[in-house]
Amino acid sequence: MRCIIARFPFDLTKAGVLETMKGVKPEPITGESVIIGRRHYPVKQVGQVVTRQDRRDFTAAEVTRAMAQLGFTCRPHLPEATPHQALSPFENASVLLGAPAAV
Repeated sequence: MRCIIARFPFDLTKAGVLETMKGVKPEPITGESVIIGRRHYPVKQVGQVVTRQDRRDFTAAEVTRAMAQLGFTCRPHLPEATPHQALSPFENASVLLGAPAAV
């Protein structure tokens, strides 16, 4: 399949991407990701390995669109979960008993 990434045309195939990413260790995911084989890769890492371009030269959207057209599962960036503030033992007992918590 022909796709344009960073204004350059690439002829990519699903088998070619699988072969290129074989043996590449996934980096920690901080944004959009793509599942290749059984591994989750950051989209920018895949774009860099497959196109041999600097990550600053293309957008994650360009690579995500190409990978999705090839049939790979792409995942959007999920915001970090905010840590839940634990209740004190007194507040926890108040919640369990249905009594209003003292401030």
